[in-house]
Amino acid sequence: MMNENIEDINYKEVIEYSLEPLIVHSQLKIIYINKAAEVFFRASREEVIGQSPLVIFKDTSKPAITKRISGAYNKPAEIIEETVYRMDGTSVDVELYCHPIKIGNIKAIQTYVRDLTEKKQLEKIQGEINNKINELTATIVPLLGGIAVLPLSGAIDQDRATKLLQLVPENVKKHKVSKLIIDCSGIHKIDALVTDYLFRINNVLNLLGVQTIITGLRPQLAINVVELGINLEGIITFSSVMDALRFSGVEYTIK
Repeated sequence: MMNENIEDINYKEVIEYSLEPLIVHSQLKIIYINKAAEVFFRASREEVIGQSPLVIFKDTSKPAITKRISGAYNKPAEIIEETVYRMDGTSVDVELYCHPIKIGNIKAIQTYVRDLTEKKQLEKIQGEINNKINELTATIVPLLGGIAVLPLSGAIDQDRATKLLQLVPENVKKHKVSKLIIDCSGIHKIDALVTDYLFRINNVLNLLGVQTIITGLRPQLAINVVELGINLEGIITFSSVMDALRFSGVEYTIK
């Protein structure tokens, strides 16, 4: 095994061949960019070197960036997200991290630029998927005589619970529901958040003149109700949807 002295490593080669754009600047003047930075900023290093690092930022961001740069000569700055401009005028969201370095006796700053375009696109797609899931979550199934079932399943977080509170009353009015059976048997975990929103939905529907029946309750729900101090008086519960339908005067024959 080779035992090379780490001091023999050519760090200029290390940053030159880095896949992430790297910029070195001192006294508000860019003195070096690597190949990845040339590709990212869509300009040759000859076009970039000598310019101020502030040129890539929006005017509204420049005062804060100037302050950030002045502090980075002494210690690494925190990672931030910013919108920057390439040399062709196109904008892109990036993550920036910079830290102090020394080039001989000159104090300088090395800045890493990470393109967030793909990350932002994935977040947007995931957000659209979550919105669609939330909408489907609040889909009610109309049955007979103004009776409908709202089957809940999977995990319910704050966003999904908020969407339920928003969309269920709208869907109830849309389908002219007078009695809604909320079935909780498919929920993975019934915690304080779920319990709170179930009873918020119940209260809103009561104000709309809709009777709510909750089915599929588990022992943990009763514990959470007590812990939250929620009054169960007036709330009808059954162990299954079938029991709730029988109570409502609807009989289904399973063939």
